[in-house]
Amino acid sequence: MRRPIIVAFLGLFLMACQALAAERGALFKVSAKGHSLYLYGTIHAGKPGYYPLEPRIRQALAGAPTLALEVDTMRDPGAVDAAFREHGLFTADSAGYAGLAPERRKRIETALTQQGINPAGVAQFKPWMLAAVLALADLAKLGYDPELGVDAHLATLARGKTRIVELESVQYQAALLDRLPIEAQWSLLEETLAYMASGRLLRETRDLFDAYERADQKALDDIAHRIETDDSLNGKFIREVVLAERNGPMADKLAALLARENNAVAAVGLLHLLGKRGVPELLRQRGLRVERVY
Repeated sequence: MRRPIIVAFLGLFLMACQALAAERGALFKVSAKGHSLYLYGTIHAGKPGYYPLEPRIRQALAGAPTLALEVDTMRDPGAVDAAFREHGLFTADSAGYAGLAPERRKRIETALTQQGINPAGVAQFKPWMLAAVLALADLAKLGYDPELGVDAHLATLARGKTRIVELESVQYQAALLDRLPIEAQWSLLEETLAYMASGRLLRETRDLFDAYERADQKALDDIAHRIETDDSLNGKFIREVVLAERNGPMADKLAALLARENNAVAAVGLLHLLGKRGVPELLRQRGLRVERVY
């Protein structure tokens, strides 16, 4: 009698664990001509408590012939390093920080020091790259770890079992971020430092992660509205380049994937799925049926 009792107890325990796996982010089901695809909005950093993911995501991935990611950073770490060396660092013959007016250079170095960053240690970084490092610093303040990002977790689950395809490449992403003229990059860095000093960057980062963790559609809609109306340098760059310019090609590739095969899973950054210019709306405009699961 004891063994059936133990088995029943373990079954109830596992069911309880599954129930505790919360809905996070946003999940869409895309359908056309007898094929379906799950589109999941992820976050690029995380906490141990994010895992396991909720059962529908795990089950969809277990049955998927293909997992589509923005990039699979662990496929070729050397290519990742090469892309960021090429596009994220000043070349040896560049004036870099030394080319700034003394007053401006001092202002930037003082702001970096206030954020706990030694200016000498990042002197080779281009401004856009340094702005990204600062964003990672704010993630750490909130307790989030890029190594626990949801995209990386999904890739680990899929590796060796499910085909992984990239919708972009790290080379493309790094080149896109480096496309701003250098003067605009300096201005964007200064604005980022000002946002850090005021607490705005930390607040907006916390808002995004909170909305992801609760799968809070109202909060996500508010974030989309903020992005659509933010006319700061950072706001315009995120809206027009980081999101809008990439969403169209992503939607085209996902539509092509859906046409080729059934039951694929795609996982992209949550911000790409929000608003009137988000990937789900672009897929609807391409004639596909898009249902929001949560």
